[in-house]
Amino acid sequence: MLILTNDSVPTQALEKLNSFGKVILLKTSGLVYDAISDHPDIFCCQADNELTVAPNLPDNIKELLSDSGIDFKKGIKDVTGKYPNTAIYNVVVTNDFVIGNKNVMDKSLHNLVSVRKLIHVNQAYTRCNLLPLPNERFITSDKGIFKQLKNNNLEVLYVNPEGIVLEGFNNGFFGGCCGVHGDRVFIAGSLSRFNDGTKVKDFLRDLQIIELYDGPLLDVGSIFFI
Repeated sequence: MLILTNDSVPTQALEKLNSFGKVILLKTSGLVYDAISDHPDIFCCQADNELTVAPNLPDNIKELLSDSGIDFKKGIKDVTGKYPNTAIYNVVVTNDFVIGNKNVMDKSLHNLVSVRKLIHVNQAYTRCNLLPLPNERFITSDKGIFKQLKNNNLEVLYVNPEGIVLEGFNNGFFGGCCGVHGDRVFIAGSLSRFNDGTKVKDFLRDLQIIELYDGPLLDVGSIFFI
């Protein structure tokens, strides 16, 4: 199993992730603004075992994916500059739903809607703000996404993103701190250091929580298990 995450994850988090699989660290330069330049959820969209990547995802990452036997397809547009061109692959795909801003997402992702219901949300940084869990349950740090999922009768928890670290911004987003594999939820940070940590623990009561390091929650641009 491959694990794709940010080149800047803390050493303790990297060591723990290495015990679960082969870790690939994403690093880019000059493609988007610095705060999100190493975030996998900016350059990749995962649907089950299908991975769509921005054409300008660094070649070394594409080679590592190919060498590891990971099938992926290239999207249509490069990730560039500033919003909205930084959010075109920042989409959540589950067994039953495609959740994202339909006016921003790359057209290569529209084929996923043919076998899933599209839930349009205004927040185009959808994956940053939304953690999909088993059995179509979700945690989000965006009130608009929360409302839309509630309107679709989905089980969703809203958490305030205050205190989540993203360099250069007042805060990051909850989805970007996390990854899910099977019944395990991996979190870049300690929930004891997050104001809504108790709410998260209660919501994840049937899942195993793996806190990757003892520090504040970090928005690392998601952790993908491939």
